[in-house]
Amino acid sequence: MTAIKHFYETFQPSHYDLYLDINRETKLISGKTTITGNATDTNISLNQKFLQVTAVEADGQAVEFTMDQPAEAIRINLKKAGQTTLTVTYTAPLTDSMMGIYPSYYEVNGEKKQIIGTQFETTFARQAFPSIDEPEAKATFDLAIKFDEHPGETIISNMPEARTENGVHYFDTTMKMSTYLIAFAFGELQSKTTKTKSGVTVGVFGTKAHKANELDFALDIAKRSIEFYEDFYQTKYPLPHSWQLALPDFSAGAMENWGLVTYREAYLLLDPDNTSLEMKQLVATVIAHELAHQWFGDLVTMKWWDDLWLNESFANMMEYVAVDAIEPDWHIWEMFQTSDVPMALNRDATDGVQSVHVSVEDPAEIDALFDSAIVYAKGARMLVMVRALLGDDALRKGLKKYFEAHQYGNATGADLWSALGEASGLDIGAIMNSWLEQPGYPVVDASVENGALMIRQHQFFIGDGKDTGRQWQIPLNSNDKQAPVIFKDDELSLGKYSDVRQQLGEPFRVNVGNSSHFIVHYDDTLLDDILAHLDKLDAITQLQLLQDLRLLAEGRQVSYASIVPLLQRFADSKATVVITALYVMANNLKKFVTPDSDEEKALQRLFDRLSHAQVQRLGWLPVAGESNDDQLARPTVLSAALYAQNHDAIAVAHQIFTDNQTQLASLSADIRGLVLSNEVKHYGSEKLFNQLLTTYTQTSDASYKSSIRAALTSTPDAALIQKMIAQFENADVIKPQDLRGWFRGVLANAHGEQAAWDWIRNDWQWLEDTVGGDMEFATYITVITGAFKTAKRLSEFKTFFEPKLNTPGLTREITMDIKIIESRVALVEAEKSAVNQAVVDEVK
Repeated sequence: MTAIKHFYETFQPSHYDLYLDINRETKLISGKTTITGNATDTNISLNQKFLQVTAVEADGQAVEFTMDQPAEAIRINLKKAGQTTLTVTYTAPLTDSMMGIYPSYYEVNGEKKQIIGTQFETTFARQAFPSIDEPEAKATFDLAIKFDEHPGETIISNMPEARTENGVHYFDTTMKMSTYLIAFAFGELQSKTTKTKSGVTVGVFGTKAHKANELDFALDIAKRSIEFYEDFYQTKYPLPHSWQLALPDFSAGAMENWGLVTYREAYLLLDPDNTSLEMKQLVATVIAHELAHQWFGDLVTMKWWDDLWLNESFANMMEYVAVDAIEPDWHIWEMFQTSDVPMALNRDATDGVQSVHVSVEDPAEIDALFDSAIVYAKGARMLVMVRALLGDDALRKGLKKYFEAHQYGNATGADLWSALGEASGLDIGAIMNSWLEQPGYPVVDASVENGALMIRQHQFFIGDGKDTGRQWQIPLNSNDKQAPVIFKDDELSLGKYSDVRQQLGEPFRVNVGNSSHFIVHYDDTLLDDILAHLDKLDAITQLQLLQDLRLLAEGRQVSYASIVPLLQRFADSKATVVITALYVMANNLKKFVTPDSDEEKALQRLFDRLSHAQVQRLGWLPVAGESNDDQLARPTVLSAALYAQNHDAIAVAHQIFTDNQTQLASLSADIRGLVLSNEVKHYGSEKLFNQLLTTYTQTSDASYKSSIRAALTSTPDAALIQKMIAQFENADVIKPQDLRGWFRGVLANAHGEQAAWDWIRNDWQWLEDTVGGDMEFATYITVITGAFKTAKRLSEFKTFFEPKLNTPGLTREITMDIKIIESRVALVEAEKSAVNQAVVDEVK
């Protein structure tokens, strides 16, 4: 394969003067970009996409250029190499793609408005201005913006505004940075600001569709996060301000633009008086994630996109480190255990999954790298392992060295391992490369054989997988101090089991704390010993036991039927992490039943049995002074009771709705989605459907919108399902950024699955035209995969998606998802009878 030449090799920019004249009415951008840099060749290239270039000058003289659209390039012929100043004059469209420079739409008191924002990661800066749009091509930027301005509008960017002349807003020169981190926005914005202890101005911005107090929570978290990072990194925040901006239309969750972080509204603004603790925790971790990037990603940037993990894995770990420090009562690492950990373990068990570090060049493939389960969640687990091995003192010392060595520049994974190794005296690179470069993860088999305690490692697969003899250097974290710290062999004897057990005084375990990226398969002797001491095990260990058993069952290494009798033993736990793991397991049993069958009725009785005592204990409404665990567990157990068709639960939810039907927004956010869904399912009407859909379009409360969406997508009424799907392509009702959630909801509804599947097949071209090229696009396929479990659906999936296998950015997703559905279908066919019999036996 011919190596692709990066544009930076022949032209290295040092400074940009960017002038943009943006007209919202005509949807046209007129621009002039002046780039000073060094040309190492007379033939150089700049990145562009969708630009209409009218002139290119070098040092004031017109030069020859050609537009190479397939390569997204301007090819320029210089008269001489060396220090050069290029000037490119062009126009570009203002699009609705949520990429490049684009409008966001919203309403205030029924009046339609818009604000302009940006999204330049990964390679969308080239849609706004010609550049070397590569992470390594760091430069300083002077930004000047003119727009069709009217009174009351605000404009913000990475740096403070320096002056305004003749309607042009000029901003201070940026630090040396990558193109994808440039950002600006303008429109009718409200804001609140504060200062950190070190003098950084922190602000939160949003549209005036929101109440002013919806900015308060984010402002507090952002301020304290920056203060924490300055201390932890032992490196000052390098810019004068840190703006957090909520955009009404935003494809990703958030984006770490240096000094101007952009967010989807749902992940920044919240009602302090009625937002669930779970949502507050999520918003806090998103903010802390983006602010971690201000150092790790912005100050020091990956050299190329193959080291994307270097940015994202680290920020994913640091969001938990930061929030744990500033809100210790939340025990936020429990959220890591119930979200990131299972996400990584589920996806990483399919043969063909990408490794954390992936070679990539094509822009479409670069966007496909953003696999949240691998680059974010698995990568974070890798770094959690590193943190556990090093300890925080060595970690902070190493990070300080890393920042000092590479600030305002670029780095690779090897640079990070070098700095951490120097600080700790450990060969971190040797340990971590087995995790970084290899896809998948191991299962450690622990067994008693002929009286000896044996451990072995081999790659774990869900579905068919080709074992190529991969080995990992596994941080074993055993409670047996005689076991190695790093297990790197195929197998190892830990000695005579009776001696080990006597010395331990408790069951033998590995991966204590569940901080290493592997699962454990205990034989019957060891598992029975652990289960006999279940009441003495901490919550994380109980979660881990359920999680590993579920994965082993998915991988056909144990039977799902053998797990069913164990579930009741975890049902009365007061720990959210255990309750969450229990119902993840229980919900997995739904794939073995068909809707409204006798088998499903038996499963519903099992759910009723599992949830009954907890519903009695917790009730429906929040209680003053209750624990965080109780707040977080309530919606999980109530959801189980409603699935169980528990008459009391259905009646109570209906009564709560009836008592509050004139003030539904004020229903406790913890249970509001359940109450509304129950009403739509059991007492629904077209009048209620229309009322809720109208409210959805009018409210600016993202949490309330989520509750309404959950309710409407659960309707059993076929006519209303069709009415809902008819709105999928109406951006005035369902924004493209929110469409995937609506589609997922209808697809997961047994009464709506066929209609949703028909829609996406019939209107795939519309979907591709609307959100194709976006880094979230492939997740529509992931959503479908999560719902399908029959041979018929597998056949239909293959028929539709196999012809799309060569679509850039979709190849790996389609290939993997076919395997995932195939393995699920095979599992259901093989175990359905035994699992359903086990459920019947349990509820007799």
